[in-house]
Amino acid sequence: MKLQQARRERAGQRDAPTPVPAGLQRYKPSSSAPYPAAGSAPPAPTYRHGPRARPDPGMAAGAGRRGGAAAAAIGWARRGRQCPAPGRRLPPPRRMEAPPLPGFSEEQFRAACRELDQPAPAAGGPWQLLVESMGVRIYRLYDEQSGLYEYKIFGGLADCPPKLCADVYMDLDFRKQWDQYVKELHEKIYDGEKVIYWEVKYPFPLSNRDYVYIRECREMDVDGRNIWVVLARSVSVPQCPEKPGIVRVKSYKQSLAIESDGKTGSKVYMYYFDNPGGMIPSWLVNWAAKSGVPTFLKDMQKACHNYSKNT
Repeated sequence: MKLQQARRERAGQRDAPTPVPAGLQRYKPSSSAPYPAAGSAPPAPTYRHGPRARPDPGMAAGAGRRGGAAAAAIGWARRGRQCPAPGRRLPPPRRMEAPPLPGFSEEQFRAACRELDQPAPAAGGPWQLLVESMGVRIYRLYDEQSGLYEYKIFGGLADCPPKLCADVYMDLDFRKQWDQYVKELHEKIYDGEKVIYWEVKYPFPLSNRDYVYIRECREMDVDGRNIWVVLARSVSVPQCPEKPGIVRVKSYKQSLAIESDGKTGSKVYMYYFDNPGGMIPSWLVNWAAKSGVPTFLKDMQKACHNYSKNT
């Protein structure tokens, strides 16, 4: 009898539940407490702490905050950065610098120099002679993608040394004095790059056009020949937004090569393309190509003669 009683006592001990520490005893609501309505959130679980019952400090919210902190620490570790100590502020995000404006390559300058050695495009080629006036020959090439023309100009400036021509062409303040079509022209530095804004007057009733572009001038040494080359092309910078009532020329590129003619003047080559946008009458396009370019070179020649007097 005693042996059987001992066996029953040992079996009862194995089946008994494991005791819970007094500080973490699960609180059971009374049987009279109502059940939550369908679809409503269950009540926050509580634990008995000593003589009073206090709610658990937000299991869902607390777990989300702790989980977010853990995920942030893992992310910092994966990026090879040291996780900041508790209570320490995170470093401010680094300012995203604007990418530098791409410049011009050495080959682009060399290509402009080579044009001076072949002042006439091959006969029967894609370039067609448009007009020859006042010692200036203008060729054009139809661009199928834009439906516009690219232009090559070959001419000369008598009694204007190449260095003087380059100085006059690069002097924006002086150009405002001799170029009657300049409405506004200035150069500013944005993100470490020099950018030029240029507004051009158009005849009524057309809207003025403006350009935002970069340029660079180099003095090239080609087999002992000194050639001054200026390259320019349009760019887009957020600091120069479009202005109401003015059409922005978004596609513009130009090359200029100048060298001595062996006397007191200069040989000049110019490549030019832009898309003025809008509806430009064909007569204005033909005038600009046939008369505007020779007139511009003639005005520049006068400007060269007066440059020393104004500087």
